[in-house]
Amino acid sequence: MVVLAFPDVQMLDVTGPSEVLSLADRFHGPAYELELVGVVAPAAGTPPAAGTPPPDPIAASSGIRLLPDVRLADCRGAIDTLIVPGGIGVKAIQRDERLIAWIRSAAARSRRVASVCTGAFLLARAGLLDGRRATTHWSACAQLARRYPSIDVAPDPIFVRDGNVYTSAGVTAGIDLALAMVEEDLGHRAALEVARSLVLFVRRPGGQAQFSTGLAVQAAERASLRDLQAWLLDSLAEDLSVAALAERCYMSPRNFARVFAREVGLTPAAYVESLRIERARMLLESTELPVEEIAARCGYGTVETLRRGFARRLHVSPSEYRTRFQTGPAGVIPIRRQAQ
Repeated sequence: MVVLAFPDVQMLDVTGPSEVLSLADRFHGPAYELELVGVVAPAAGTPPAAGTPPPDPIAASSGIRLLPDVRLADCRGAIDTLIVPGGIGVKAIQRDERLIAWIRSAAARSRRVASVCTGAFLLARAGLLDGRRATTHWSACAQLARRYPSIDVAPDPIFVRDGNVYTSAGVTAGIDLALAMVEEDLGHRAALEVARSLVLFVRRPGGQAQFSTGLAVQAAERASLRDLQAWLLDSLAEDLSVAALAERCYMSPRNFARVFAREVGLTPAAYVESLRIERARMLLESTELPVEEIAARCGYGTVETLRRGFARRLHVSPSEYRTRFQTGPAGVIPIRRQAQ
Protein backbone atom coordinates (compact mmCIF):
# COMPACT_ATOMS: atom_id res chain seq x y z
CA MET A 1 0.00 0.00 0.00
CA VAL A 2 1.45 3.34 -1.06
CA VAL A 3 0.12 6.55 0.50
CA LEU A 4 1.23 9.95 -0.77
CA ALA A 5 2.19 12.82 1.52
CA PHE A 6 2.73 16.38 0.32
CA PRO A 7 2.92 19.82 1.94
CA ASP A 8 -0.41 20.91 3.46
CA VAL A 9 -2.00 17.49 3.01
CA GLN A 10 -5.07 16.79 5.14
CA MET A 11 -3.69 14.71 8.01
CA LEU A 12 -6.77 12.49 8.41
CA ASP A 13 -6.75 11.68 4.70
CA VAL A 14 -3.38 10.03 5.32
CA THR A 15 -3.76 8.59 8.80
CA GLY A 16 -7.42 7.47 8.62
CA PRO A 17 -7.04 4.87 5.85
CA SER A 18 -3.56 3.96 7.11
CA GLU A 19 -4.88 3.16 10.59
CA VAL A 20 -7.66 0.99 9.18
CA LEU A 21 -5.22 -0.99 7.04
CA SER A 22 -2.64 -1.34 9.80
CA LEU A 23 -5.27 -2.70 12.21
CA ALA A 24 -6.41 -5.21 9.59
CA ASP A 25 -2.78 -6.23 9.26
CA ARG A 26 -2.48 -6.65 13.03
CA PHE A 27 -5.61 -8.80 13.30
CA HIS A 28 -5.05 -10.95 10.22
CA GLY A 29 -1.30 -11.30 9.80
CA PRO A 30 0.75 -9.77 7.02
CA ALA A 31 -1.97 -8.43 4.74
CA TYR A 32 -0.84 -4.87 4.01
CA GLU A 33 2.59 -3.26 3.93
CA LEU A 34 2.24 0.52 4.18
CA GLU A 35 4.72 2.89 2.57
CA LEU A 36 4.44 6.66 2.93
CA VAL A 37 5.86 8.38 -0.13
CA GLY A 38 6.93 11.99 0.26
CA VAL A 39 6.31 14.61 -2.39
CA VAL A 40 8.55 17.66 -2.18
CA ALA A 41 9.01 20.60 -4.50
CA PRO A 42 11.63 19.89 -7.17
CA ALA A 43 14.98 21.56 -6.50
CA ALA A 44 15.76 23.95 -9.37
CA GLY A 45 13.37 22.02 -11.59
CA THR A 46 15.24 18.73 -11.14
CA PRO A 47 13.70 15.69 -9.44
CA PRO A 48 15.81 14.12 -6.69
CA ALA A 49 17.78 11.11 -7.86
CA ALA A 50 16.93 7.60 -6.78
CA GLY A 51 18.86 6.31 -3.82
CA THR A 52 18.92 9.61 -1.95
CA PRO A 53 18.23 9.64 1.80
CA PRO A 54 14.59 9.72 2.96
CA PRO A 55 12.98 13.14 2.51
CA ASP A 56 12.64 15.65 5.29
CA PRO A 57 9.42 15.72 7.30
CA ILE A 58 6.39 17.14 5.47
CA ALA A 59 4.06 19.50 7.29
CA ALA A 60 0.38 18.65 7.00
CA SER A 61 -2.21 21.44 6.97
CA SER A 62 -2.62 21.00 10.73
CA GLY A 63 1.08 21.75 11.24
CA ILE A 64 1.85 18.20 12.35
CA ARG A 65 4.82 16.76 10.47
CA LEU A 66 4.84 13.45 8.65
CA LEU A 67 8.06 11.53 8.05
CA PRO A 68 7.81 9.72 4.68
CA ASP A 69 9.52 6.38 4.13
CA VAL A 70 10.80 7.21 0.66
CA ARG A 71 10.79 9.83 -2.06
CA LEU A 72 8.85 9.48 -5.29
CA ALA A 73 11.94 8.37 -7.20
CA ASP A 74 12.57 5.55 -4.74
CA CYS A 75 9.08 4.04 -4.91
CA ARG A 76 9.43 1.29 -7.48
CA GLY A 77 7.87 -2.01 -8.39
CA ALA A 78 4.31 -3.30 -8.26
CA ILE A 79 1.84 -1.50 -6.00
CA ASP A 80 -1.23 -3.16 -4.51
CA THR A 81 -3.14 0.03 -3.68
CA LEU A 82 -2.17 3.62 -4.38
CA ILE A 83 -3.90 6.10 -2.04
CA VAL A 84 -3.87 9.78 -3.00
CA PRO A 85 -5.07 12.09 -0.18
CA GLY A 86 -6.40 15.61 -0.45
CA GLY A 87 -6.18 18.84 1.49
CA ILE A 88 -5.45 22.49 0.86
CA GLY A 89 -2.05 21.54 -0.55
CA VAL A 90 -3.69 20.00 -3.62
CA LYS A 91 -4.11 23.43 -5.22
CA ALA A 92 -0.35 23.92 -5.40
CA ILE A 93 0.87 20.35 -5.82
CA GLN A 94 -1.42 19.62 -8.80
CA ARG A 95 0.77 21.94 -10.87
CA ASP A 96 3.78 19.67 -10.30
CA GLU A 97 4.09 17.88 -13.65
CA ARG A 98 6.64 15.49 -12.17
CA LEU A 99 4.11 14.33 -9.56
CA ILE A 100 1.27 13.99 -12.07
CA ALA A 101 3.46 11.88 -14.34
CA TRP A 102 4.45 9.74 -11.35
CA ILE A 103 0.80 9.18 -10.34
CA ARG A 104 -0.02 8.15 -13.91
CA SER A 105 2.91 5.74 -13.98
CA ALA A 106 2.29 4.37 -10.48
CA ALA A 107 -1.40 3.78 -11.29
CA ALA A 108 -0.39 1.62 -14.25
CA ARG A 109 1.45 -0.74 -11.87
CA SER A 110 -1.22 -0.70 -9.16
CA ARG A 111 -3.98 -3.22 -8.56
CA ARG A 112 -6.26 -0.36 -7.55
CA VAL A 113 -6.04 3.39 -7.12
CA ALA A 114 -7.94 5.46 -4.55
CA SER A 115 -8.31 9.10 -3.66
CA VAL A 116 -9.55 10.68 -0.46
CA CYS A 117 -11.35 14.03 -0.52
CA THR A 118 -9.81 16.49 -3.02
CA GLY A 119 -7.13 13.95 -3.92
CA ALA A 120 -9.59 13.26 -6.76
CA PHE A 121 -8.23 16.38 -8.47
CA LEU A 122 -4.79 14.77 -8.65
CA LEU A 123 -6.25 11.61 -10.18
CA ALA A 124 -8.24 13.74 -12.61
CA ARG A 125 -5.15 15.76 -13.53
CA ALA A 126 -3.39 12.47 -14.33
CA GLY A 127 -6.28 11.43 -16.60
CA LEU A 128 -7.26 8.50 -14.38
CA LEU A 129 -10.88 9.59 -13.98
CA ASP A 130 -11.67 10.27 -17.64
CA GLY A 131 -14.95 8.58 -18.54
CA ARG A 132 -15.41 7.33 -14.99
CA ARG A 133 -17.90 8.02 -12.21
CA ALA A 134 -16.22 9.69 -9.24
CA THR A 135 -16.82 11.82 -6.17
CA THR A 136 -14.94 14.20 -3.90
CA HIS A 137 -15.71 16.51 -0.98
CA TRP A 138 -19.21 17.91 -1.52
CA SER A 139 -17.93 21.49 -1.63
CA ALA A 140 -15.57 20.67 -4.53
CA CYS A 141 -17.85 18.49 -6.67
CA ALA A 142 -19.05 21.35 -8.87
CA GLN A 143 -15.49 22.51 -9.46
CA LEU A 144 -14.35 18.98 -10.35
CA ALA A 145 -17.22 18.61 -12.83
CA ARG A 146 -16.58 22.03 -14.36
CA ARG A 147 -12.83 21.52 -14.73
CA TYR A 148 -13.05 17.91 -15.98
CA PRO A 149 -16.29 17.51 -17.98
CA SER A 150 -15.36 13.96 -19.02
CA ILE A 151 -15.85 12.81 -15.42
CA ASP A 152 -19.31 11.75 -14.21
CA VAL A 153 -19.17 13.52 -10.85
CA ALA A 154 -21.53 12.12 -8.20
CA PRO A 155 -21.90 14.74 -5.42
CA ASP A 156 -23.80 12.56 -2.94
CA PRO A 157 -22.02 9.24 -2.27
CA ILE A 158 -19.46 8.75 0.49
CA PHE A 159 -17.32 6.82 -1.95
CA VAL A 160 -17.54 5.52 -5.49
CA ARG A 161 -15.89 2.55 -7.15
CA ASP A 162 -15.52 2.52 -10.93
CA GLY A 163 -13.47 -0.45 -12.03
CA ASN A 164 -10.23 -0.42 -10.07
CA VAL A 165 -10.44 3.31 -9.31
CA TYR A 166 -12.00 4.43 -6.02
CA THR A 167 -12.80 8.01 -5.02
CA SER A 168 -14.18 9.18 -1.69
CA ALA A 169 -15.68 12.25 -0.11
CA GLY A 170 -14.20 14.43 2.59
CA VAL A 171 -11.84 13.32 5.37
CA THR A 172 -13.63 10.59 7.37
CA ALA A 173 -15.01 9.07 4.16
CA GLY A 174 -11.48 7.78 3.62
CA ILE A 175 -11.98 5.56 6.67
CA ASP A 176 -15.21 4.18 5.19
CA LEU A 177 -13.42 3.54 1.91
CA ALA A 178 -10.53 1.75 3.65
CA LEU A 179 -12.98 -0.43 5.60
CA ALA A 180 -14.70 -1.33 2.33
CA MET A 181 -11.31 -2.34 0.92
CA VAL A 182 -10.61 -4.50 3.97
CA GLU A 183 -13.97 -6.21 3.56
CA GLU A 184 -13.25 -6.70 -0.14
CA ASP A 185 -9.80 -8.17 0.54
CA LEU A 186 -10.19 -10.01 3.84
CA GLY A 187 -13.91 -10.48 4.31
CA HIS A 188 -16.78 -9.24 6.42
CA ARG A 189 -15.39 -10.36 9.78
CA ALA A 190 -12.09 -8.55 9.29
CA ALA A 191 -13.84 -5.28 8.48
CA LEU A 192 -16.10 -5.76 11.51
CA GLU A 193 -13.12 -6.28 13.84
CA VAL A 194 -11.40 -3.15 12.58
CA ALA A 195 -14.58 -1.07 12.86
CA ARG A 196 -15.11 -2.25 16.43
CA SER A 197 -11.49 -1.58 17.34
CA LEU A 198 -11.82 1.99 16.08
CA VAL A 199 -15.14 2.34 17.95
CA LEU A 200 -16.96 3.18 14.75
CA PHE A 201 -20.70 3.09 15.18
CA VAL A 202 -21.26 2.01 11.60
CA ARG A 203 -19.33 1.33 8.44
CA ARG A 204 -21.25 3.51 6.07
CA PRO A 205 -22.00 2.00 2.65
CA GLY A 206 -20.56 4.00 -0.22
CA GLY A 207 -23.90 4.98 -1.70
CA GLN A 208 -25.10 6.82 1.38
CA ALA A 209 -25.33 10.59 1.19
CA GLN A 210 -22.37 12.68 2.34
CA PHE A 211 -24.56 14.80 4.58
CA SER A 212 -28.14 15.10 5.75
CA THR A 213 -30.79 17.42 4.38
CA GLY A 214 -30.43 19.58 7.49
CA LEU A 215 -26.77 20.18 6.65
CA ALA A 216 -27.28 20.44 2.91
CA VAL A 217 -29.61 23.43 3.06
CA GLN A 218 -29.15 26.78 4.66
CA ALA A 219 -30.77 27.76 7.93
CA ALA A 220 -33.50 30.35 7.59
CA GLU A 221 -32.85 33.88 8.79
CA ARG A 222 -36.22 34.27 10.48
CA ALA A 223 -36.47 32.71 13.92
CA SER A 224 -39.97 31.39 13.16
CA LEU A 225 -38.68 29.48 10.13
CA ARG A 226 -35.68 28.13 12.03
CA ASP A 227 -38.04 26.91 14.74
CA LEU A 228 -40.18 25.31 12.04
CA GLN A 229 -37.16 23.50 10.58
CA ALA A 230 -36.35 22.06 14.02
CA TRP A 231 -39.99 21.07 14.61
CA LEU A 232 -40.23 19.30 11.27
CA LEU A 233 -37.54 16.77 12.20
CA ASP A 234 -39.82 15.28 14.87
CA SER A 235 -43.11 15.81 13.10
CA LEU A 236 -42.83 14.07 9.74
CA ALA A 237 -46.08 12.15 10.24
CA GLU A 238 -48.05 15.39 10.72
CA ASP A 239 -49.95 17.38 8.11
CA LEU A 240 -47.07 19.25 6.45
CA SER A 241 -48.96 20.97 3.67
CA VAL A 242 -48.03 24.54 2.84
CA ALA A 243 -51.24 25.75 4.46
CA ALA A 244 -50.50 23.90 7.72
CA LEU A 245 -46.88 25.08 7.86
CA ALA A 246 -47.86 28.64 7.06
CA GLU A 247 -50.36 28.60 9.91
CA ARG A 248 -47.62 27.53 12.36
CA CYS A 249 -45.58 30.54 11.28
CA TYR A 250 -48.57 32.92 11.35
CA MET A 251 -48.14 33.72 7.68
CA SER A 252 -50.34 33.45 4.61
CA PRO A 253 -49.62 30.35 2.48
CA ARG A 254 -48.43 32.42 -0.49
CA ASN A 255 -46.11 34.60 1.57
CA PHE A 256 -44.85 31.63 3.56
CA ALA A 257 -43.98 29.65 0.41
CA ARG A 258 -42.16 32.63 -1.09
CA VAL A 259 -40.17 33.47 2.07
CA PHE A 260 -39.33 29.84 2.85
CA ALA A 261 -37.96 29.18 -0.64
CA ARG A 262 -35.89 32.36 -0.54
CA GLU A 263 -34.37 31.72 2.89
CA VAL A 264 -33.98 27.93 2.82
CA GLY A 265 -33.22 27.41 -0.86
CA LEU A 266 -35.95 24.81 -1.41
CA THR A 267 -39.71 25.01 -1.73
CA PRO A 268 -41.59 23.79 1.37
CA ALA A 269 -42.75 20.69 -0.51
CA ALA A 270 -39.25 19.79 -1.71
CA TYR A 271 -37.81 20.36 1.77
CA VAL A 272 -40.43 18.17 3.45
CA GLU A 273 -39.96 15.40 0.90
CA SER A 274 -36.17 15.50 1.41
CA LEU A 275 -36.63 15.10 5.17
CA ARG A 276 -39.11 12.26 4.73
CA ILE A 277 -36.91 10.40 2.25
CA GLU A 278 -33.90 10.84 4.53
CA ARG A 279 -35.80 9.46 7.54
CA ALA A 280 -37.12 6.54 5.50
CA ARG A 281 -33.58 5.74 4.34
CA MET A 282 -32.34 5.74 7.93
CA LEU A 283 -35.12 3.40 9.06
CA LEU A 284 -34.55 1.06 6.12
CA GLU A 285 -30.82 0.94 6.87
CA SER A 286 -31.00 0.46 10.63
CA THR A 287 -34.25 -1.35 11.46
CA GLU A 288 -36.33 -4.37 10.47
CA LEU A 289 -39.56 -2.35 10.44
CA PRO A 290 -42.00 -3.28 7.66
CA VAL A 291 -42.04 -0.85 4.77
CA GLU A 292 -45.69 -0.08 5.59
CA GLU A 293 -44.78 1.15 9.07
CA ILE A 294 -41.83 3.16 7.76
CA ALA A 295 -44.13 4.85 5.27
CA ALA A 296 -46.55 5.77 8.06
CA ARG A 297 -43.81 7.05 10.39
CA CYS A 298 -42.41 9.27 7.66
CA GLY A 299 -45.73 10.82 6.74
CA TYR A 300 -46.46 8.91 3.55
CA GLY A 301 -50.10 7.92 3.29
CA THR A 302 -49.35 4.67 1.49
CA VAL A 303 -46.41 2.47 0.59
CA GLU A 304 -46.99 3.38 -3.04
CA THR A 305 -46.43 7.05 -2.23
CA LEU A 306 -43.17 6.13 -0.53
CA ARG A 307 -42.16 4.05 -3.55
CA ARG A 308 -42.84 6.96 -5.88
CA GLY A 309 -40.73 9.25 -3.70
CA PHE A 310 -37.83 6.79 -3.75
CA ALA A 311 -38.12 6.30 -7.51
CA ARG A 312 -38.12 10.05 -8.07
CA ARG A 313 -35.23 10.84 -5.71
CA LEU A 314 -33.09 7.69 -5.56
CA HIS A 315 -34.15 5.72 -8.65
CA VAL A 316 -34.64 2.54 -6.59
CA SER A 317 -37.52 1.05 -4.62
CA PRO A 318 -37.47 1.00 -0.78
CA SER A 319 -36.88 -2.77 -0.76
CA GLU A 320 -33.99 -2.43 -3.22
CA TYR A 321 -32.50 0.31 -1.06
CA ARG A 322 -32.74 -1.89 2.05
CA THR A 323 -31.08 -4.78 0.21
CA ARG A 324 -28.10 -2.58 -0.69
CA PHE A 325 -27.66 -0.56 2.47
CA GLN A 326 -29.15 -2.25 5.51
CA THR A 327 -26.53 -2.63 8.23
CA GLY A 328 -26.20 -5.33 10.87
CA PRO A 329 -26.05 -4.81 14.64
CA ALA A 330 -22.41 -3.72 14.54
CA GLY A 331 -22.86 -1.58 11.49
CA VAL A 332 -21.52 -3.80 8.72
CA ILE A 333 -23.60 -4.92 5.76
CA PRO A 334 -24.85 -8.46 6.40
CA ILE A 335 -24.25 -11.24 3.90
CA ARG A 336 -27.87 -12.33 3.75
CA ARG A 337 -30.12 -10.47 1.34
CA GLN A 338 -33.62 -9.22 1.94
CA ALA A 339 -36.38 -10.56 -0.26
CA GLN A 340 -37.27 -8.13 -3.01
